[in-house]
Amino acid sequence: MQPRPITHSQFDSEKIAHGFFTREGGLSDGIHAGLNCGYGSDDEGEAVRQNRARVSASLGVAPDNLITVHQIHSADVIVAEQAWQPGGAPRGDAMVSTTPGLALGILTADCAPVLFADAQAGVIGAAHAGWKGALAGILEATVRKMEEQGAQRSQIAAVLGPCIGQVSYQVGPEFLAAFTVQNPTHEKYFAPSNKADHHQFDLAGFIMSRLERLGLEQSHDTALDTYADESRFYSYRRSCLRDESDYGRQIAAITLLPR
Repeated sequence: MQPRPITHSQFDSEKIAHGFFTREGGLSDGIHAGLNCGYGSDDEGEAVRQNRARVSASLGVAPDNLITVHQIHSADVIVAEQAWQPGGAPRGDAMVSTTPGLALGILTADCAPVLFADAQAGVIGAAHAGWKGALAGILEATVRKMEEQGAQRSQIAAVLGPCIGQVSYQVGPEFLAAFTVQNPTHEKYFAPSNKADHHQFDLAGFIMSRLERLGLEQSHDTALDTYADESRFYSYRRSCLRDESDYGRQIAAITLLPR
C-alpha cells in the first residue's frame, strides 16, 4: 500500500503539491506501525528513511528535498532555500520557501500542522502549532516571514491538518491559566470537563481564530482528531495514557511545483 495523504482543494494543484500524510502506506511496525516519519522516534532509522522517501515520491520531489526542522515549540521561523541533512536540521517550528522542488515537512502526533501557500507569488510555509507555539505566535510569525519573501496576505491560503480534538484534549487548571493570563477571552476555547478543575481545550478552534485574525480569509480546518482515529494517526497523548515507550510521527508537507 502506498501513502494516501489528505489534501485540500484550496491549494492550486497546478502550482502546489501537498499532503497531510496518515499512517497508511508505511513500512514501520510495532508501536510505530505505518508511515512513521520521525527520526526522533525510537523506530528503525532505515524504516523512517524509506517512509520519508515514499512521502517524497508522493509529492514528486527528490528524497533529500523533503526537509523538517528540529521542533522546539517556539515561534521561530526558518527561511529554507535549499535542503539540509536530517542531522543538521535547524531548530524552529516553521519554514517558508520560494524554492520549487523543496518540500517543507512538519512532524506531529497531536499538535497541529498548518500549511500555507501564496501560489501566485510562489511562496509556501509550514508550521508546527502545538499549544505553546500557537500561544507564542508561530502562525503570525510564519505569515510575516512569508510576506518578507514576497507573499501577499490577501492571497495566502492556510489549511489546518489533523490534530487532537477538543473532546480528546483534557487539561488541568494551570493550562487554562497560561492562556487567560495572555488574554482573558481565551477562556472561550475551554469547555467543562467531567474531571474537577479540568477543561477540554479546543486547539483547532484556537488556531483557526488566530488565522482569521491575521486576515487569512482562505483558511480551512480538516477537522480530524488524531487521538480518536488510531488507524490513521499517531497520538502522543494516546501513547502516554497507555504507558507506551514511544510513539510515531505523521508528516504534513508542501512544495512548489517546478515552473
